[in-house]
Amino acid sequence: MSSIRKIGHIRNCLDRKTTLTLIHAFVTSRLDTCNALLANLPANDINKLQRIQNIAARITERATSRTSTTSILSSLHWLPINKRTQFKVLLLTFKALHGMAPQYISALFHPYAPSRSLRSQSQKLLQVPRAHTQHYGQRAFSISAPTLWNQLPSNIRAAPTLDTFKKLLKTQLFKN
Repeated sequence: MSSIRKIGHIRNCLDRKTTLTLIHAFVTSRLDTCNALLANLPANDINKLQRIQNIAARITERATSRTSTTSILSSLHWLPINKRTQFKVLLLTFKALHGMAPQYISALFHPYAPSRSLRSQSQKLLQVPRAHTQHYGQRAFSISAPTLWNQLPSNIRAAPTLDTFKKLLKTQLFKN
């Protein structure tokens, strides 16, 4: 939080591009660090991080506290914190399924193989393992990643390249 405060103090001396660079270097980089661990976190914990992102967006755009942060985040093309975590988890899942992630991550995913012939078998779905605990089990990467993956539209799951996947996924997350 002290980084945001310091950037806010010198914001009048900075142009927008420099402010964005500082915000990315000192704020969003910290919000994105290990954010795949934030998947399915309780709303009150996500809201704390969202407030930090909202402050950073307001400083970047020189907006008042009365300005809607939704419109500011949209103009900056920043996903809200809960969508950022979903983006990170799904990006890591895509990389694991296409051989671009470490083997220990790729080994967590297994293609969905129904016991009989179904239409869903050609949709590139993943098998979702059962959670061992009721509250924290759903937050495990091995469970949350296949669950999020299976909720994606089939055209996004079938994206041929990483860049195409990122573009389609970010558009989808902005829509919802």
